[in-house]
Amino acid sequence: MFGLFKKKGGEAPEEQERPQKAADQEIRAGIHAMGQEFLPEELSVLAVTGPNPFGGGPREDGLWVASMGLTAWMEEDSPDIHREDIQLVTPADPRLLGFLRQRALPDFLIKFRARRSADGSQLLLLDLPQPGFDPDLKAILEEQKKPDSTYVEGLGTFVLNRQVGWYQADVDWLGQSIQLVYDRGSEEEMKSAQQTALALLGAREDWDGRARTYAAQQLPVQHPDLEDEMLEVPAEELARRLEPESLQVWPDGSFEFWFHDADYQWEHALRVRGTVDGGLDHVYLEG
Repeated sequence: MFGLFKKKGGEAPEEQERPQKAADQEIRAGIHAMGQEFLPEELSVLAVTGPNPFGGGPREDGLWVASMGLTAWMEEDSPDIHREDIQLVTPADPRLLGFLRQRALPDFLIKFRARRSADGSQLLLLDLPQPGFDPDLKAILEEQKKPDSTYVEGLGTFVLNRQVGWYQADVDWLGQSIQLVYDRGSEEEMKSAQQTALALLGAREDWDGRARTYAAQQLPVQHPDLEDEMLEVPAEELARRLEPESLQVWPDGSFEFWFHDADYQWEHALRVRGTVDGGLDHVYLEG
């Protein structure tokens, strides 16, 4: 199918033929299984890839699938450019995933054959992608790669992290630097998230103490079955050792602190959630 394993100018070595055939059969079977979810028409596609590489894993039905986001695409024989986000998907084991990552880089122009899903949210990859070119898609690619930053009075300059879709800035939190982030969204949503951040940073000392105390006291209460060395120290000591590393805020006034061990003895992190108006409401042990 993909012809991944043949060398130019000749056949693959004999010792590789069996695993190659097995892999080809597995891929063909996967495409056959997924093919029922896609329209029968095959398209020749030119596309702009997004900021993230191919990733993959098993679906609920057990089929291992790789996918990658596209930010713009067009049929090779059509001038129409589609700008809605769409996923390029294909059945792929980890070995093929590595090969796909080499052939379809993030922020890149590629061409390939595909079939479109009925709801228009996915393209099923039918052959290995290769470098492509179109002047209009090239212009879109260059525009999407430009740095995106915004200055917020009282908070500083935020830079868009395109891989995760949020704006981030380093801000002062009681003499140390932490990362402050909010999701990319509408202008109204982002301004509301910024107001959440301003409310928290305007009362840093209060929120810092409340979050540490809440995390230390509520961790054993909310996770009674937890067995961890963090619970072996008194709550006051745990609260002292918690050090904030990031703060994420949302338009509805909710927020989330991430804490790590200031003494760097515990591998775990604590995630503490709450709202500006309602206070803290949950603590999670991560890692």
